[in-house]
Amino acid sequence: MREEEIKKLRHVVLFKFKDSSEPAIIESLHQQFIHLAAVIPEIEAFEWGLNDSPEDLHQGLTHCYMLTFLSEDDRDNKYTPHPQHQNFVKQLKPHLDKVLVVDYWAHS
Repeated sequence: MREEEIKKLRHVVLFKFKDSSEPAIIESLHQQFIHLAAVIPEIEAFEWGLNDSPEDLHQGLTHCYMLTFLSEDDRDNKYTPHPQHQNFVKQLKPHLDKVLVVDYWAHS
């Protein structure tokens, strides 16, 4: 008998930073995003990576983050309005050239 599958909501975020943004600022923003996982308990899991695809289809998107939530409520009403997330977004926006966000319920 198979255990009931626990649904997980994946929140995938990809960034392309402006060419004018200094590497030190990009690194600071990167560290701030990572830190959100330590201060927002509704983030069930967090992972990140830099683009390493040889296919050249990334459209300049370099930084990829995947956050996991157990509910839409955790994402929409706890993570998104959280003051530290809002502060991060405010600091991030002037340095973004492009952002892509995809949310999906994971199936296995």
